[in-house]
Amino acid sequence: MELRYFMHQNAMYLWNPSLQTFRRLSALEEGVPCSAVYARHGAGLARSAQEYRKLFFGANQIEVQVPSIPKLLIKEVLNPFYIFQVFSIILWSLDDYYYYASAILFMSVVSILTSLYTVRKQYVLLHDMVAAHNVVRTTVYRGRNETEEVLSTDLVPGDVVSIPANGMLMPCDAVLISGTCIVNESMLTGESVPVTKTSLPNPVRAANGPVQEETYDPEEHKRHTLFCGTHVIQTRFYSGEPVKAVVVRTGFYTSKGQLVCSILYPKPTDFRLYRDAYRFLLCLVGVAAIGMIYSIITSSQKGEEVSRIIIEALDIITITVPPALPAAMTAGIVYAQHRLKKKGIFSISPQRVNVCGQLNLVCFDKTGTLTEDGLDMWGFLRAQEGRFLTAERDVEAESLVRSHFVAAMASCHSLTRIEGKISGDPLDLKMFEATGWILEEPTADETAMHDLIMPTVVRPANQIPSETPASAEEDLELQEILNVYEIGIITQFPFSSALQRMSVVTKAMGEKRLAAYLKGAPEMVAALCKKDTVPGNFSEVLESYTRQGLRVIALAHRRLEQKYTWHKVQNINRDVIECNMDFLGLIMLQNKLKPETVPVLGELRQAAIRSVMVTGDNMLTAVSVARECSMIPPQGKVIVTEALPPRDGQPATINWHYADDPFSSQLIQTESKEDIKINLDAVEEHKETPPALETSYHFAMSGKSFSVIMEHFSDLLPKLLLCGTVYARMAPDQKTQLVEALQKVDYYVGMCGDGANDCGALKRAHAGISLSELEASVASPFTSRTPNISCVPNLIREGRAALVTSFCVFKFMALYSIIQYLSVLLLYSILSNLGDVQYLFIDVAIIMSLAFTMSLNSSWKELVPQRPPSSLISAQLLVSVVTQILLALGFQVAAFLLVQKQLWYQPWTPDTDVCGSVPNDTLEGGQWEGNASVAEVDEHNVINFENTTLFYISCCQYLGVGFVFSKGKPFRQPIYTNYLLVGSIVVIYGFILFILLKPIRAIDDFFELVCVPYEWRITLLTLIGVNLLLCVVFELEVDELAFPYSRRGCCRGNKPPKAKYRRLAQELLVDPDWPPRPKTSTKAKTRPAGGAGWDPQTTPL
Repeated sequence: MELRYFMHQNAMYLWNPSLQTFRRLSALEEGVPCSAVYARHGAGLARSAQEYRKLFFGANQIEVQVPSIPKLLIKEVLNPFYIFQVFSIILWSLDDYYYYASAILFMSVVSILTSLYTVRKQYVLLHDMVAAHNVVRTTVYRGRNETEEVLSTDLVPGDVVSIPANGMLMPCDAVLISGTCIVNESMLTGESVPVTKTSLPNPVRAANGPVQEETYDPEEHKRHTLFCGTHVIQTRFYSGEPVKAVVVRTGFYTSKGQLVCSILYPKPTDFRLYRDAYRFLLCLVGVAAIGMIYSIITSSQKGEEVSRIIIEALDIITITVPPALPAAMTAGIVYAQHRLKKKGIFSISPQRVNVCGQLNLVCFDKTGTLTEDGLDMWGFLRAQEGRFLTAERDVEAESLVRSHFVAAMASCHSLTRIEGKISGDPLDLKMFEATGWILEEPTADETAMHDLIMPTVVRPANQIPSETPASAEEDLELQEILNVYEIGIITQFPFSSALQRMSVVTKAMGEKRLAAYLKGAPEMVAALCKKDTVPGNFSEVLESYTRQGLRVIALAHRRLEQKYTWHKVQNINRDVIECNMDFLGLIMLQNKLKPETVPVLGELRQAAIRSVMVTGDNMLTAVSVARECSMIPPQGKVIVTEALPPRDGQPATINWHYADDPFSSQLIQTESKEDIKINLDAVEEHKETPPALETSYHFAMSGKSFSVIMEHFSDLLPKLLLCGTVYARMAPDQKTQLVEALQKVDYYVGMCGDGANDCGALKRAHAGISLSELEASVASPFTSRTPNISCVPNLIREGRAALVTSFCVFKFMALYSIIQYLSVLLLYSILSNLGDVQYLFIDVAIIMSLAFTMSLNSSWKELVPQRPPSSLISAQLLVSVVTQILLALGFQVAAFLLVQKQLWYQPWTPDTDVCGSVPNDTLEGGQWEGNASVAEVDEHNVINFENTTLFYISCCQYLGVGFVFSKGKPFRQPIYTNYLLVGSIVVIYGFILFILLKPIRAIDDFFELVCVPYEWRITLLTLIGVNLLLCVVFELEVDELAFPYSRRGCCRGNKPPKAKYRRLAQELLVDPDWPPRPKTSTKAKTRPAGGAGWDPQTTPL
């Protein structure tokens, strides 16, 4: 059989003849029903089938090849930057410019070696991280009873593996078909709490009645799936049946493989700064082309040799496009990374440091990020006969010990004992500890005795533990004598963030029938309960507690019918159990804000950076926490956006209503729409002072509503995103979709979470900040050791400083190129040039020392509403660069022409002596006698008055632009705090002025300078001083005028702003129909052909 395929990013794509396209090779067959997992794959694969599948899927290993040093070297050297450097070095060598060529060669070699070391080290670390599971011995089934021990590299999808009782490191993704596993998934999710994995429900073996087939999906059934790279801590099995799992994905197709691929092949990020930098470099190439043409024409007219003309023309390119530019621009990011590391923030994507300087919106997870991880019991509210009783606080009261309410708290959890200590979800742990009960788990020998011993037992702490009876009759008799009360947990249906609930099936001591307990989101639990057991004022009571910011959990109970036996509930679908429940009541837990939350959010608000809450918690609880942390101001109005999908032929609908009433009970009825205005603080990009917050409004919506709006109200979504502040009950994939939606309206989005359910959003955001140091955060661009959001303003400050530094360095390097370009062109006009030592002094002593020290300014201590420009093609930067170029051009041309107009001027020869009238004390060594020794080898006509004049002027121009471009506030510390930069400028300035005013023959010979009259030195000093003064004045004026001018859009002729969200904000300011009136609804209409004239319709509720 012949197959057509290709490999891309470690995945095989096979040709599908029926679809006439290539399809990515899937692991286990797509769309396999859960029952088929048991029927087709429960017995395992024959050896021949295993070998056949291995031909397609290959070895089960995530192999990260560490490239050899020669391979890495070739890849690095082929970088266009280094190719250009090689060209420059060859050219300089042909021009006998050995000193600087050697310096650049040395720096290039160091840079290449450093890069090779860093890249190879990253490969080695990644290789070591993924190599652990590649060589594991596993037991697989070759039929119902035949087993074989194989290496994990031989596993293929469809194999059935045995999970040992003492656990293992999973070498593949596999779905459990028998038994239970306690798993540490911190590598993937960042969640350090062990997770209970149960066997996949088998509808065929479930209860009588119609079987509801469900397609297996690793994400939807993740509570039944063991993922590659996770650690199975221990297993539980019953009736002697070992814990077995069907392999569904291997190698790079596994969840860990996808994580590794996301690191090896990251999504390309379009960094505007670098894109603009390349455009600017192309402009410099154009300028160089003009200079080349001028050089060729001038040299040809004066009879220069052809070889000389070519070398000088090509030399213009190396002058105009500086080879040291990339290294200089990277320095700011490297220094920022170093400062972030000192603050406990680590980065795996250096380029994103600059992007952090542009963040204007940050999404925050709530639990563990804005609030403390731990929960405190606040109280509980029991329900009886369809009404709530009085709120209580003492769960351990004697009268409640045998109540279903306490039994639900004690048994409905996924807690387990690991090394003698109870471990599990913090909420489960807090609720269980509140009961004062104890938890006992069976030993491995006892697990097979399921008819007499329950898998896990919970009982009140003050009871005598029961012994194993010889028979069921003795069991009942002993229970009656000792009056022992304990509950055995038979089956767990683990918590699902999508379902927002968990449940257990239990058997109490002495009871003949099984019982089910349910725990979860109050709205979800109430919907699964009998209506007559849910209090009539359920919604009002729930709202009263959630508005206080309390975490509310509901409990329910159901006594199962006799037909549900122990065997049947092992593989039953949870939907069969989680229905017709009796509502038991509510538990209120308090989740306190972290002390850093309020001040950090306040700092972001003052800097006009939007804060958005994205949580899996209840809507009103999230709104309450948002108010408590001032994410929503006290007077801000919250409009709940409740979107309902199409139903019974009716279109999708959005209902609008207030989440609460900030002022009075009559406000909702009497308030006019004009009283609600857009919160411009969240929209304006450079607002200096926040507007009146009392006129702001905020949208809040659930994850379900968000999905409906994305599907049926795509035109309204951008408007809602503009002022959406609270997104509750959000699933992990919905968080990622929200980040993408915000990016589509041109927000620079940051995401800060604890890593548990935020991995996708952290990877997708412009700057994802994980507060977890666990392995799951490896795909997050930034990781903070400090477990609170104080890292966010630190990161933005350093990002702004790094971005401004990149701009400053780029402007400096561009001016350096142009200044030297002007000097060389002026000297070419007289067939002269700068000398080798002069080039070396300028390029190394001045440019490199300034370019690398001007990046050392640390970030300013405060975040300001003003943001640094995001583009090199902005009015402020262009005006600044052009102004400085014109100043440099003016003073160089003036000096060049002035020196030729001096009375003492004459074309310089070795016998020229214009310093004869100079007092002897101004020269070291007495009367000047010319540069005869140097002139004898002056083949390039370097030694002349024009050269000396332009050398002094240009050197001080480099220092001047370096000084004025080293911006301080409001994004960086002032220049005087950068001691190395200030010291470099002072020392170099001092040296230049020293050799200008008090020339020393040896130094002048070394630099190939000539002696000029004292009066001309004073003239040069005056020109240097005036040039520096004008540089400072013009740059200050540009800062004061150009930036506000461009911000108001005047430079663009009052065109609409480029950012979509800002354009939308301007439109909504004059939209009479926005925001929607509370207590109204918006219905989706069927989009007509072509989409013209389509518009949702708003009607009163």
